[in-house]
Amino acid sequence: MKAKFLIPLALFGVLVVFLAAGLRLDPHEVPSPLVNKPAPAFKVPQLEQPGLQFAAEDLKGKVWLFNVWASWCVACRQEHPVLMQFARQQMIPIIGLDYKDQRKDAMGVLQRSGNPYDVIAFDGDGRVGIDYGVYGVPESYLIDKAGVIRYKHIGPITTEALEKTIIPLINELKKS
Repeated sequence: MKAKFLIPLALFGVLVVFLAAGLRLDPHEVPSPLVNKPAPAFKVPQLEQPGLQFAAEDLKGKVWLFNVWASWCVACRQEHPVLMQFARQQMIPIIGLDYKDQRKDAMGVLQRSGNPYDVIAFDGDGRVGIDYGVYGVPESYLIDKAGVIRYKHIGPITTEALEKTIIPLINELKKS
């Protein structure tokens, strides 16, 4: 009879342990199954010149940052000045993916705020974003010379994230 009361108590204890472990996790660190795997291939029109195509394959042999953004994204506006500052360093190509957006709206943001991107791929229907496992914008991927995703940053890139994580990884990837 006493065993009947211990079972629910034991189950409750297990749930408390899992909850406590879950509360220690950072919600911004959603693991990506794509890290350390080849970046998904794509070929889409460019934002500024729709007659020209851009493909991930175009940057084989270079370390590059792939930043998924949209004109309707508030967090992307917070990230934009950091990307502008980083672009001035000309450390690596920064490729934008304008995600589920209207071309004219995206062009308006760039005209008002500046353009940190070397090239912007236009993903109006979101298919490229889906292939990359985009949860929401902004998200950024650091891709190595072989076309392998080495790091995924969820949310706006901050100066701190650049200095402590992204730039040291870029320097490491450039050596290999």
